Amino acid sequence: MLNSADAAFIAQLEARLGGAVARPCREADIEEPRGLFKGRGAAVLCPASTQEVSTILAMCNTALVPVVPLGGGTGLVGGQVMADGPLPVLLSLERMTAINNISQKNNTMTVEAGVVLADIHTAAEGVDRLFPLTLASEGSCRIGGNLATNAGGVNVLRYGNASALCLGLEAVLADGTVIGGLKRLRKDNTGYDIGQLMIGSEGSLGVITAAVLRLFPKPAALHTAFLAVSGPEAALRLLHRLQAEFGDAISGFELIHQTGFDFLDEGGFGLATPLETPSAWSVLLEIGGAEGLGEVLQHALAGAMDDGLVSDAVLAQNEAQRCYFWQIRETIPAANKRIGSISSHDISVPVSEVPAFITRARSAVPAHFRVNCFGHMGDGNLHYNIFPPKGESRQGYADERAGIARLIFDIVADFDGSFSAEHGIGRLKVDELQLYGNAGKLNAMRRIKAAFDPNGIMNPGVVLKA
Repeated sequence: MLNSADAAFIAQLEARLGGAVARPCREADIEEPRGLFKGRGAAVLCPASTQEVSTILAMCNTALVPVVPLGGGTGLVGGQVMADGPLPVLLSLERMTAINNISQKNNTMTVEAGVVLADIHTAAEGVDRLFPLTLASEGSCRIGGNLATNAGGVNVLRYGNASALCLGLEAVLADGTVIGGLKRLRKDNTGYDIGQLMIGSEGSLGVITAAVLRLFPKPAALHTAFLAVSGPEAALRLLHRLQAEFGDAISGFELIHQTGFDFLDEGGFGLATPLETPSAWSVLLEIGGAEGLGEVLQHALAGAMDDGLVSDAVLAQNEAQRCYFWQIRETIPAANKRIGSISSHDISVPVSEVPAFITRARSAVPAHFRVNCFGHMGDGNLHYNIFPPKGESRQGYADERAGIARLIFDIVADFDGSFSAEHGIGRLKVDELQLYGNAGKLNAMRRIKAAFDPNGIMNPGVVLKA
């Protein structure tokens, strides 16, 4: 049985740490970004070191006080907000923002978990290197949260998820035990990889406090194109054709439906398609490599046009145009929010099944609903979002949300896909994990949770039911 945090407990914490580490909860600390639900918290604890995190967790564990780790607060599945149960403390690493040991020779960077993702990009660029994890929320999300949710983004096709970008991890378990693994090694075959177990655990096993990140040489040039295609099947054929020619040089292959442009227009964002004629489906392609690769890409796209895979193509002629192409893609989620979805889905299916999934899902969703389907086709991750008819509000369809989600997730399961591709489980999708998850895996997860956090203080209700 967990206990609520009270003022006396917060005072004990501060006395033990020898200084003020607590601040009042702000609205942004306890509200899910889309405003779907709010959490609660006795206070936000802001330690300045791993040792202070250890002290806080040890005291919370002894007092049986729940702890909700708080990163940048940008998560979309409620992992950072706890609405029910005993009053928790929120644990923010916003004061732990050190960047150390940036090595161009070793292609690594050691960072504390509170560093904002955009600051990591800037630090990598300072040594002529690239940290490829790129998200629309990079100006406010923090690397600890990115790792805790195993974030994806637009560059997964070439560089992988957050788990592939982390060489070492430091974390604190519920009882205050510090797991140190900040070696800058590509190979370290010395038993269980506890760090990788923490990645994707969403704060349910402990708190990530620091990490060693992989850096990469910056491509000499980025060649970016906006392409009109006849549909997802043509896009898939184009992807395979380009992969055969360019291999891992392809870093982005984003599928976009015309509905996305409709929403950008309706939302007043002032972003229009770069194509001469609007297309029902388009692809945002990016390839990183040598300067001369641009000419090779032009030749490849000319061949694709001759063969009917592409009907129109616009290649970015400068960095400003390239940024505009990506601004379109990264603003579509904001346009979705402004329109107001009935039900949003972050799903993945095998890349080969993307066209078939899109066809089947659209035929299953009632025709009067609008669908905005877009996302990372190169890795099979689609954002498949359902909206009310134009001019109507999502509130009028609130009672249909659960049924629509079940409809989409059942189709995803039929394609052997995942109902959560990159946003995690949080609290929002706990029931779906129970329904669609593998029973053996779920049992193993519960046993791991019991071993790492026997009192259940770490982010109760996240991933697994409390």
